Amino acid sequence: MKKIILSGLFFLMLFNAYGQQEAQYGQYVFNGLYINPAYAGYKDEIYFQAFYRAQWTGIKGGPRSLSVSIDAPVSDGKLGLGALISTDKIGAQTSLNAMGNLAYRIKLNDDGTRAVSFGLGLGVLQMGINGSLLTPNEIGDTRIPTGNQTNIVPDARAGIQYSSERFFIGFSANSLIAPYLTKDKNFDILTMKAESHFYLTTATIYRLNEDLIFKPSFLIKDDLHGPTSVDLNAFLLFRDKLWLGGLYRTSMKMYPKKNLQKELSNKSALGFIAEFFVKPNFRVGYGYDYSLSKLSAFDHGSHELSIGFYLNTIRSQKKLCNCF
Repeated sequence: MKKIILSGLFFLMLFNAYGQQEAQYGQYVFNGLYINPAYAGYKDEIYFQAFYRAQWTGIKGGPRSLSVSIDAPVSDGKLGLGALISTDKIGAQTSLNAMGNLAYRIKLNDDGTRAVSFGLGLGVLQMGINGSLLTPNEIGDTRIPTGNQTNIVPDARAGIQYSSERFFIGFSANSLIAPYLTKDKNFDILTMKAESHFYLTTATIYRLNEDLIFKPSFLIKDDLHGPTSVDLNAFLLFRDKLWLGGLYRTSMKMYPKKNLQKELSNKSALGFIAEFFVKPNFRVGYGYDYSLSKLSAFDHGSHELSIGFYLNTIRSQKKLCNCF
C-alpha cells in the first residue's frame, strides 16, 4: 500500500499535472496576506508573520510548506505594502514564490474601521522537479529528467476585500500570469505547469461576554481542475489571550470539471488550532489536522507552527480585538 501512495504522489506530477501547487494552511484565518494581496496594511501597523506546515507526516514525499511575510500601512492608511516569500515541496516537486503586494484602501467611515481594499501583487515564481528523487516503474524512462529541472517566470495576483470590526470577506486570484508562461509542448520529458488558484474567505465575530468572543469562518479554494476545497472553522477567544478552535476540511464538485474523477471521496481532514498571545503584540500558534481519507492508515497527521509580531498603533489598540 505504501508503494501505491508513493506512486500516487509521483503521478500527481505527470503530464503537467494539477497537483497541490499552493500550500494548504489550516491557520489561513491568521495568514491573510498569503491568500489575498488586498490584506496588506489591514492591521494599520508593521506586521510580521511566518508559517510552517508539515503535511502527511510519516509518508515519504509529503508536502512541506513555509511562508514568511511582512506588511505595513503607508500614506495615512490609504495604501498598504507587503512582501511575501513562500516555498512548497511535495515529492520531487518544489516551488518558490516571491511577491511584492500593494493594496489601495477606501475608508467607508470616519474612523476607518469599515473599508474596501483592492490589492495587486507582482513577483516571480520558480517551479522545479528533481529527477533524482523519482523512482521509475521502468528502467530507462526518458520522461524523467536528469537532475534538477527549473523554470522561473514572472507572476501576478489580485484581490478585493471588505472589512469592519465584526466582519470580513475577501476574494482573490493567484498565479494569474505564470500558467501562460510555463506551458511546455515537449511531452517527451516530465515538466511542471503552474495553475491559477482562487480563494473566497469570510469570517465574523460575536462577543458572547466580556471575556469570550466566538468567530466562525470558511475558506473556499479552487484551481478549476481539481476538487473545490472547503475549510470550515470555529474559534473561541478567551480574554484576548487564547484562540481555541476546530477545523473541518472537505471537497465538493461545485461545477462540471472534465478531468475530475467521480469516485473521489469528499472527506478530507479534521483538526484543531490554538493561538496564544504571549504579549499583546506577539502570538504563537499550532495546528493539527488528521486525514479522513484512506491516507489516515499511513500518515501521522499534519502539523503547523506559526508566529506573528506587530507594532501597536493608536488605531490598532482601539479595535474590538485582534480578530482578523
